[in-house]
Amino acid sequence: MPELPEVEVVRRGVEQWAAGRRVEQVQVHDARSLRRFAEGPEAFTRQLTGAVLGEPQRRGKFLWIPLRNDHDAAHPALVIHLGMSGQVLIEHSEAPAEKHLKITLDLGERIGAGPQHQLPSQLRFIDQRIFGGMQLSPLGPDTAAPGSGRLIPEVAAHIAPDPLEETVTTEWLFQVMRRRRTGLKRALLDQTVISGVGNIYADEALWLARMHYARRTETLTRAQAGLLLESLREVMQAALAAGGTSFDALYVNVNGASGYFERSLEVYGRPGRECSRCGGTVRREKFMNRSSYFCPICQPRPRADRW
Repeated sequence: MPELPEVEVVRRGVEQWAAGRRVEQVQVHDARSLRRFAEGPEAFTRQLTGAVLGEPQRRGKFLWIPLRNDHDAAHPALVIHLGMSGQVLIEHSEAPAEKHLKITLDLGERIGAGPQHQLPSQLRFIDQRIFGGMQLSPLGPDTAAPGSGRLIPEVAAHIAPDPLEETVTTEWLFQVMRRRRTGLKRALLDQTVISGVGNIYADEALWLARMHYARRTETLTRAQAGLLLESLREVMQAALAAGGTSFDALYVNVNGASGYFERSLEVYGRPGRECSRCGGTVRREKFMNRSSYFCPICQPRPRADRW
């Protein structure tokens, strides 16, 4: 599933190629990709047609595009859920339709811009497994981070700030973790605690911070909370620089290119391989119906009687 770096890569691509352009036409090829939008395909098409796409925004794994629309004073946002296999591609209309194409937005010229040379004319949403989708949602105050001044889609109001936001500080993370009273990785994967962190980057950040995934959150010191936050940011910034992590063709950028951070992973998906830091052997253990990867030497398991 795409995590924060992958969604941010897509956000940047949409900003580059689609921001400031009017939606001339909407084609819903598969209504299942609108299942989160209770008003249905006709209302989705009507409300989106003629709207101008604003600057794309992101929190964690949530991606949305504020809309400017002359006939809708509420100015909702187009929310895009990538789910397990969702893709957003910016393409020319002449390009062959993808096998799992679900929704197409025909885009006009960029409003207020100078001469434009053959901008790709369509934003396409493709989703093989149909866990993702699109919907329209009103924007409201950021209740998860009141001091941020941001407007957040109402459907994302429950999502916590992510590690790359300024509101997430060492003290913020320390207090959140101390209140949670659970395992570190379980807390990192909870999008109501801190958003955007999935299995891949949780394992990589915990390895970088030399912390075991089962360590209790209430045992963290402020210094350790700062180290964990620094590790999360370092891993995610490195992934961003590499275009994200692509294990298969399900995640690609808006131009169809894969990310290559997979080549830099230290523990995730590397069981039996040598730890690059200490020479130990990377181990895989079952965790929450998935897997955790760690180095048992660098990241020793906490003793129950110690905590």
